[in-house]
Amino acid sequence: MDGRNRRDIRPGIEVDIVLKKDQRTGKLTRGVVKDILTKSANHPHGIKVRLADGQVGRVKVIHDFTQD
Repeated sequence: MDGRNRRDIRPGIEVDIVLKKDQRTGKLTRGVVKDILTKSANHPHGIKVRLADGQVGRVKVIHDFTQD
């Protein structure tokens, strides 16, 4: 599942993000979502989030996608 829809992302799930410095290479960083920073319902480049370790980037892959 990709990270373009805000409804698919919530705090506590594991995701892969692309950091601003890694946008050219596409290198992914894995972490747990702490905060969702994008306010719109969707974003073509991925929803921007802050990970538990403080890194900020756009979600590319959602690993924990169990639905309520």
